[in-house]
Amino acid sequence: MSYELIAAKRADLGTGASRRLRHAGKLPAVVYGAGKEAVSLELDHNTIYHAVKREDFHTSVLDLVIDGQKEQVKVAAFQMHPYKQQVLHIDFARV
Repeated sequence: MSYELIAAKRADLGTGASRRLRHAGKLPAVVYGAGKEAVSLELDHNTIYHAVKREDFHTSVLDLVIDGQKEQVKVAAFQMHPYKQQVLHIDFARV
C-alpha cells in the first residue's frame, strides 16, 4: 500500500504551540536527513493515528507532500500518549 501524507510547514515552535496544534486535531512532526535542513510540520492527527496501527506504515517509503512539494520519507520515530488514544509527535527521515 502506498501512503501519501499531506503536511504543512509550521512557524510556531515549542511546547505551547504543539499543545495548541493537538487541541485543533493536528499533529506536530519533523522531517530531517539527506543533508538538508530539518523542517517542522503539522499533519492531520487522525490520518496518522490510523496509519501507525498498520505494520506496513512503519516499513514503507512514504510520499510526504509539504506545501505542494513531494519528498520520500520513512518513519524514524513516533511518540504515543501513555493512556489516551493519541499520537503526540512523529519524526520522518528523508530517503
